[in-house]
Amino acid sequence: MLRSILLITLVFALANATNVQKCKKGEPFPLSVDIKGCQEEPCDIVRGSTAVMDVHFVSPKDNVKKLTAKITATALGITTPYELPESEANVCKNLLNGASCPLDEGEDVIYQLNFYIDYIYPKIPVKVEVSLVDEDKESFACFAVDIKVK
Repeated sequence: MLRSILLITLVFALANATNVQKCKKGEPFPLSVDIKGCQEEPCDIVRGSTAVMDVHFVSPKDNVKKLTAKITATALGITTPYELPESEANVCKNLLNGASCPLDEGEDVIYQLNFYIDYIYPKIPVKVEVSLVDEDKESFACFAVDIKVK
């Protein structure tokens, strides 16, 4: 019964998933990424709004007490870090469905990232890379997505 519920949940998650890209350094790819309102790249993101991204991944090791979302943005050939507020960058505080840290090896969780696009950003295409890293700087999941700031 539990196996059937997990399979149905996985099928539903994949049906709603956004097509995103793997990171260039070969970091683990999440099970799925669901960017609300976007099925295909580039995703249109309006300045002054928040892009909501659900990142579904599996913990590769036991007793994970801290995970942080690290974001870089590349536009016009320039790559720069995008600093998230601590409240959003803290993966453990933003896990869905009652999950919490410490995570166990093989634990299947969903992190909800609320990515605010400020009015100061120019209306240009941007490649955003999101990596979830532990305290040892080991990546648990990484993906890239092309967005159009509007």
